[in-house]
Amino acid sequence: MKLLGIHHITAIATDPQRNLDFYTDVLGLRLVKRTVNFDDPGTYHFYFGDRIGKPGTIITFFPWPGARRGTRGTGQVVATSFAVPAKSIGYWSERLKKEGVIAEEKFRRFDEEGVRLVDSDGLLLEMIASPHLDDVDLDFASAAPAEFAIRSFQAPTLEVQKAKSTEQLLTMFGFHLSAEEGSRRRFALNEGSTSARVDVIELPDGQIGNIAAGTVHHIAFRTANDEEQLHWRNQLVDLGLHVTPVIDRQYFHSIYFREPNGILFEIATEGPGFAIDEPVEQLGGSLKLPKLLEAERESIEQVLPPIELRRAADR
Repeated sequence: MKLLGIHHITAIATDPQRNLDFYTDVLGLRLVKRTVNFDDPGTYHFYFGDRIGKPGTIITFFPWPGARRGTRGTGQVVATSFAVPAKSIGYWSERLKKEGVIAEEKFRRFDEEGVRLVDSDGLLLEMIASPHLDDVDLDFASAAPAEFAIRSFQAPTLEVQKAKSTEQLLTMFGFHLSAEEGSRRRFALNEGSTSARVDVIELPDGQIGNIAAGTVHHIAFRTANDEEQLHWRNQLVDLGLHVTPVIDRQYFHSIYFREPNGILFEIATEGPGFAIDEPVEQLGGSLKLPKLLEAERESIEQVLPPIELRRAADR
């Protein structure tokens, strides 16, 4: 039994409108769910991805207005990387420049071209041109043309002080070492899916990161169903890791644990998906709450900052 790849990556932001504008207006992703942090319902939880929010395309945010800025370091996912079509880096470099986004010069990694940038809260992102692109649904009005659009994740970077234990865990999940370049080691579940890869960098003397605004909160891997998720939970418990019970996140079921270097991992089921409480055509159009919070809707809506969603077709 193997995991299937990355399900989503969740980061921390500050201003919700600025976060929303960056990922829809600048990066061209679709807001597929507007809900709240189930553990802190006075805070939004935004999900961005392809048209349906397919696992492997989803980046999510907790926007906490006034949150302090975090610092990248060991024990974190330090770079969130997206796969884009080959020969599209020039487009993205020009687009980012036009939008006033801080971006570095182009780079090459494992013979793939990329561009590095930071979002409106300082979260480090990478666009990497890949000849192997995941099959995603781009049939929605986007600020980015489909021929250049983000397709899925592409080997986010995990920075750790002692790589061996993290790599052993990835191997248990079904990953294998597929490439090495300097201190960077790439682990893949299969070679055909960019969202089934992660990179590990070992920095024994690296400073431990501080998770706050502009940093990744956790990375979630996907599994097919509840039964397989319980299998993985039992495996992790047998390793002596502290794993949460299964938690219902409405759109998937989750377990959480810290891998040996302190990165918060999640294993999430592929379903039931984001269309269980609103039609695909209307995803992200209104605030959705789990049944347990529905009775508190009025008070929750009074606390949440107002936001405006501007569809690409309306601009």
